[in-house]
Amino acid sequence: MGKNLIQQARGKGSPTYRAPSFRYRADAKHIPVQKEPVSGEIIDIVTCQGHSAPLAQIKYENGMTCYTIAPEGIRVGDKVVIGQESPIAPGNTASLKNIPDGTLIYNIESNPGDGGKFCRAGGAFARVLTHIKGKVLVLLPSKKQRLFSEECRASIGIVAGSGRKEKPFMKAGKKHHYMKARNKLYPIVSGAAMNAVDHPFGTSRSLRKSKARPAPKNAPPGRKVGMIRPKRSGRKKK
Repeated sequence: MGKNLIQQARGKGSPTYRAPSFRYRADAKHIPVQKEPVSGEIIDIVTCQGHSAPLAQIKYENGMTCYTIAPEGIRVGDKVVIGQESPIAPGNTASLKNIPDGTLIYNIESNPGDGGKFCRAGGAFARVLTHIKGKVLVLLPSKKQRLFSEECRASIGIVAGSGRKEKPFMKAGKKHHYMKARNKLYPIVSGAAMNAVDHPFGTSRSLRKSKARPAPKNAPPGRKVGMIRPKRSGRKKK
């Protein structure tokens, strides 16, 4: 009797692949859209298991309190402003249409008012490239360029926690506990080292373990393992 591949087991939703969101401090996102700029004070900087960056707890003058991704260079007691025409300063949040070209930004909204979806990892930042007819072209950390609506909001600066990858783990136990806190699968085992029941590449009956059989073109995600079939083949006709 066979077993599910790792790719298939993730979709099943078992506890091994479920995020421990009940341990998370809070959702890190912008407050709902306000008609006028609202200023607030940073009352605390906390760590959250579900985020690679520290979170800033902000209390706004309208009585709202929220957590947001903390940028580099801020501290408790600093003032921040959120609104369409907020000043361009680290920690402030403004609409993309009011952010000048070349500005470093983070926590960018995918749709106006959704609270921020892009560029939220520790040490990450994006750059505003240009404004084009109601859209804003942004260079993301992956070097991919993406168009956003000019009404989408983003925070100014670079996400804090940029040095998290510079310190090595040194011991497997440290890495084990780090991955366990985030409910990540660890260690990662190659398919060629598995048994035949666990992976298409698994078996030790041949020298070449990875028999690269292209997956069908329209195969479901759990079947798309090994050699992925090319989009096209053959010589390109001019």
